[in-house]
Amino acid sequence: MRVLIVEDSQYIRESVALVLRESGYAVDESGDGEEGLWKAQSNPYDVIILDIMLPGLDGLSALRKLRQEGNQTQILILSARDTTDDRIKGLRHGADDYLVKPFDLGELLARVEALCRRTYKKKNPELRIGGLTINLQAKTVSCGEQTINMTAREYAILEFLALRQGEVVSRTEIEAHVYDELVSPVSNVIDKSICVLRKKLTEASDAAPVIQTRRGQGYIIEADQT
Repeated sequence: MRVLIVEDSQYIRESVALVLRESGYAVDESGDGEEGLWKAQSNPYDVIILDIMLPGLDGLSALRKLRQEGNQTQILILSARDTTDDRIKGLRHGADDYLVKPFDLGELLARVEALCRRTYKKKNPELRIGGLTINLQAKTVSCGEQTINMTAREYAILEFLALRQGEVVSRTEIEAHVYDELVSPVSNVIDKSICVLRKKLTEASDAAPVIQTRRGQGYIIEADQT
């Protein structure tokens, strides 16, 4: 999952980005409202974390602009403005959640997880596909009692395909949601990762490959594997 943080405090921005990256998220950052709006308009994020008091363009104006353009990305406002009226104003401008500073990083992470599930209309933090269990909270994959070891990037690809179960997902979409500004995929890295994933999942479940290839289109986890 890919998250954009728009926050002018470098300390807060870098702290939040670190926690998210350690949890397996691809993260882009901006300390400016204008730049943050441009990034939000230019990339398909799963969640945007947005401060209100920003240089260049305030967060509420950026939020209003995105909603007017039809952007439906889940947006979490992160603000020191803590009155009930401030929270109401943010939510009525189109925010999906509102967290007041100072905040607990664990709570922020839980809210981002919940917003990601909402994006893909998943209420349960566990996805079951065939004999596999994908825990969206712990970022783990298991088959029965056996945990399947995989890299953070491999997990991120599997999670994105699982959340889109029943849909063909192109390589371009995988690149956009799994890789951030700091890590750009090389030409065949996604194909290689899918190949490794298939091997690990097949060895663990002793079943047909969960991930199918649609030649010229992308990859799919069929809907009837639940």
